[in-house]
Formats: sequence, C-alpha cells, structure tokens
Amino acid sequence: MLEVKNLKKSFEGRNILRGIDISVEKGDVIAVIGPSGAGKTTLLRCMNYLEKADEGTMIFGSETYNMPKIQKKDILAIRKRTAFVFQNYNLFSNKTALKNITEGLIIGRKIPKDTAVATAVKMLEKVGLAGYEDYYPVQLSGGQQQRCSIARAVLTEPELLLADEPTGNLDSKSTTEIMELFKRLNEEKGLTILQVTHSSETAEYGKRIIRLANGKVAG
Repeated sequence: MLEVKNLKKSFEGRNILRGIDISVEKGDVIAVIGPSGAGKTTLLRCMNYLEKADEGTMIFGSETYNMPKIQKKDILAIRKRTAFVFQNYNLFSNKTALKNITEGLIIGRKIPKDTAVATAVKMLEKVGLAGYEDYYPVQLSGGQQQRCSIARAVLTEPELLLADEPTGNLDSKSTTEIMELFKRLNEEKGLTILQVTHSSETAEYGKRIIRLANGKVAG
C-alpha cells in the first residue's frame, strides 16, 4: 500500500531521521514506538508533508514521489488519501463538535450540507458522542475531544490514518477507550493505522511494532 525509503530529515543541522525505511500494508495497525527525540513525530509529519523531507522516496499505491521535490498537486493528492490525528486534538475552539466535523466535508469535499450533517451525526454516535453535537471543545473532556478529532478524520474515508500520540494527553481510562475505538475502526472499516506512541501498553494494540532509536529503525 505504502512504502517509505531512505527518509532523512534534519533541523538546524541536527539529524532527526537518518534513513528510515518502512512499509505499510492495507489493513495494518502499526505502532511506532521509541524514546523522546527518536524521530517518531517527524516521521509522520514528513509522510503527510506537514514537514518537508530532506531526502527520501515514498511509494503510495501506484505513485512514486521524490519527497524533497514533490509538487503541490501531489501533496494535495496524498492528503486526500490520508488523515492526521494530533495529540492536542486540533479542534476549532469556536465551533461545535458537529461543525468541527462537517466543515471539511462541506468546504473541502463539496458534500451537500444536509448529507454532511447526517453522516457526521452517525459518526459521532459511532465514536460515543451521540447527543454532543452542539457542544464546544471546552465543554468536552480530553477523551471526548480526541474522539471528535478521530471522527473528523475517519469521515474523510482515508486510506491511511496517521495518529501522533493520540492518547498522550489522556488518562488511562480515556486511553483505553481511544485504543478500543481504533481497533473497532480497523476491524469494521478496514482502516489502516500508523500510530506514534511512547507507551508500550498502547503499542500492544498494534498488529506490528516499529521501533525507532536515534532516527533509525531499531527493530
């Protein structure tokens, strides 16, 4: 489904990624684990072009991309095939849970408003937020905000979900709920997930584990 070869990235002369090679198969649930500074978040951000790689190739389906020299149209195409879940939820504070989810569908995907709303309501129910449509982020717990963020990502029907420590700010109960939600989405929708975590317990939800150390795959 997707393969990254020889991915390198440095910041201000410091080598963060030192030639990463990874492959992702359809239906995978992969946990990327490693100590702080290992390059876990940078890996995900380069894959979704939130950061520009210094070197590397990405093969996504039938398309091959030179990562440092990729064209804007190709970045947009990749982002339509992927979705990103952030550790800090990244919700719009001035919009309700429902509007946080529907705005991208209506504006970005040009889906009719009535259709977007109906689809979003069903997804909120699926992630355990039925009845919270009109709540603002400040009225939601951390776990509820993250479920809203996941609902927004999944509704774009990505081929690959990239999740950057999605439980990093949550208590143990909320962490378990989010990981069980990922497991259910993988089983029911076949959603492919690549998740960064610092927790070995959370990593156990993965079907595969990729360990990073000093910017390289350690095993």
